[in-house]
Amino acid sequence: MKKGNKRLIISLIVVALLYAGGCLIEQAAGTKSMVVTVLQKGAVYALIAVSMNLLNGFTGLFSLGQAGFMLVGAYSYAILTIPMAKRAAVYQYYNGGWVQFTIGVIPALLVAGIVAALFAALIGMPVLRLKGDYLAIATLGFAEIIRAIVQWDTIGPLTNGSNLLKTYPTLKNIMPGNTVLFTFIVVGVCIGLILLLINSTYGRAFKAIRDDEVAAEAMGINLFHHKQMAFVVSSFFAGIGGALLAMYQGSLQANSFKSSMTYEILLIVVIGGMGSVSGSILASFLFIACSEWWLRFLDAETTLGNFKVPLLAPGFRMVVFSVVIMVVVLFFRKGIMGTRELWDLGSRRKAKGGRSAK
Repeated sequence: MKKGNKRLIISLIVVALLYAGGCLIEQAAGTKSMVVTVLQKGAVYALIAVSMNLLNGFTGLFSLGQAGFMLVGAYSYAILTIPMAKRAAVYQYYNGGWVQFTIGVIPALLVAGIVAALFAALIGMPVLRLKGDYLAIATLGFAEIIRAIVQWDTIGPLTNGSNLLKTYPTLKNIMPGNTVLFTFIVVGVCIGLILLLINSTYGRAFKAIRDDEVAAEAMGINLFHHKQMAFVVSSFFAGIGGALLAMYQGSLQANSFKSSMTYEILLIVVIGGMGSVSGSILASFLFIACSEWWLRFLDAETTLGNFKVPLLAPGFRMVVFSVVIMVVVLFFRKGIMGTRELWDLGSRRKAKGGRSAK
């Protein structure tokens, strides 16, 4: 059997086991358990982190507009899936709103990605002429402008202004009891498509641009065309990720998509490794597990007999979490995985063993 086919079969078996494990955990622990919360939110963040890594890690474009594209995708999904019978109540201050139709969940997810990609295409034409910090500032500014526009009262009949969007289909009512499976399927398909793009000729062009723009252009690679493609594709999947996040949250408001959310995603990408898809996935679940679950006990005041444990109080969890992140960044400067992938580790070890035997 060829190495490529063997690796593919092993990867499919591992993915199938992960999906089966997620379903079993949800059935055993219950939908409201913290484990299920980590699996759901971790999967959503994994998709967003991988989409950001496609841009920042594989193409070398320092963009900070991810929260803006997530917001566009989330609002597009919510607006298009609110049931007709409930639109009057949701848009009570805007006479039922402008949109008077509803589409299915899967088409709405695709529309969420497409709308985010269209925004990226429009913004990318002037912004992608910039480089480095200037590009980061421009994309960060776009995200803040979009957040302000969504809350603008003039387009309230579309976005509901600064009010909540709710009663749209969420993870809990799409597939009751199988919320992890639905999230894993959507995220798995999206990350699979990103991997296919990375391993294609376009992906190799992205890496060439990241390594040396001058050399890439000398080899005949159209820099702007490929940058625009990476920017649009990354935004498409960020839009789908935003829609999934809206489904996870159950209600939607623009204020939750602040610049701090982009910084969280960027932190996940850096911890996992710039240029590693599996690194972004691992870091996403570790980040969510630490911030939402493992370190929660640090926020609770604890008394042992008559002795009150010092420092343990609301907010101390984030202090410890920040220290942990600093330690990881200091000792893993290229991230947990660097530019490697999990499926490459076995083959590299064998290659090293073969050379040492000789």
